[in-house]
Amino acid sequence: MNSSRKMSRNLTGVRQAPSPSRRSLLAGAAAAGAVAATTAALPLAARAQSKQVNVGVILPLSGANAQFGMNSRNGIELVADEINAAGGVQSLGGAKINLIVADGTSTPTTAASVAQRLISQNEVVAILGAFASNLTIAISEVTERRGLPLLTMSFADQITGRGFKNVFQVVSKASVIGRAQFDYAVAIAKAAGEDVKRAAVLYEDTAYGTSQANGLRAAAKDANIELVMDDAYPLGITDVTPLISKLRASNAQMVFPVSYLNDSLLIIRTMAQQQMNLPAIGGAAGYVIPDFVKGLGELSDGVLSISPANHDSTAQLTDRFRKRFGYFMVHEALEHATCLGVLAEALETAGKADPAMLRDILHRDTFTKGWSAAMTPTGVKFDQTGLNTMASPVMVQWHKGELATVWPKNLAKAPARWKGKSI
Repeated sequence: MNSSRKMSRNLTGVRQAPSPSRRSLLAGAAAAGAVAATTAALPLAARAQSKQVNVGVILPLSGANAQFGMNSRNGIELVADEINAAGGVQSLGGAKINLIVADGTSTPTTAASVAQRLISQNEVVAILGAFASNLTIAISEVTERRGLPLLTMSFADQITGRGFKNVFQVVSKASVIGRAQFDYAVAIAKAAGEDVKRAAVLYEDTAYGTSQANGLRAAAKDANIELVMDDAYPLGITDVTPLISKLRASNAQMVFPVSYLNDSLLIIRTMAQQQMNLPAIGGAAGYVIPDFVKGLGELSDGVLSISPANHDSTAQLTDRFRKRFGYFMVHEALEHATCLGVLAEALETAGKADPAMLRDILHRDTFTKGWSAAMTPTGVKFDQTGLNTMASPVMVQWHKGELATVWPKNLAKAPARWKGKSI
């Protein structure tokens, strides 16, 4: 790697890539000003013939959720490289996808400022991001005012629940994911011969955690199962011992934690320390990435989690990610890849890099080609709120360091295990 490349990755702010074959990274404000001045100095003909389509990408590349951000960036870059290697966007004369990547950090106010700066300094057709729901909600306020499509895999119900016209959620919303998390776990327990009467819910008090807990709560009520514990905790918690002690005393038969990575490691590790063997069914996020296994070792084996999608459902696509990056395609990488796949399909249909036209196509069409089909079970179709009506969550389970889809049975790639018993 040359020194100029290293510099572009170490600055903070905005920087435009010099050619479509390289990634743009948001670098310093001074660098952005220099790029803007250089672009403005180009003759109109030269700018018109620069065959590239700028796509903004805002992810948490620093802070508590940086690993999720890096995974997501890997997925997006894989798809962009494949599109460009295949000749670019054909309806735009082979225009290459040029990613302008920004670090949204893990703070909503910063993410909103980054979005404003990226859009102001770059002619982007859409924004992809930003993993964490609280970041995506903040960014969506900016993109809605600018009339730019925002494609996201963030979960919170609020994202597509505000009447915005320019936000598109490729996953099920959090309350639906929470309901599936509960219903699938109860079905697996029943198949193993256990009659569930009491359950517990632990969730972080963010947009993601709160929305998903609502789904868990509703499912428990419908199933007439008592929630003997229903507790929120603050994001960034460092000691979960009081929570787990309360869980131990609750006499719950299963627990549903909804949390990012650090919290998930603390919860499972502390349960083991207190010699608790009740099943934990995670809420995606921290429970479905390789770092979960790295942090817990054998304690991860058998842990169940809901997930909006899983790599083993479309191995013909996701194996390319594993080959390039050395680990299975985690759900945030897969779903961000889907975001770019859907956008690329819309660009081909539009034949023009026009955000308003893309928005209308995204609302109108069904997307099932290439990476659009990576979403479980078959693709993407947005309703007028921007929610993917074709999305269907799956239950996954860790076994010897691999994450397999185990429920529902018609989508399962491996048998579910409940307290060591194969279903």
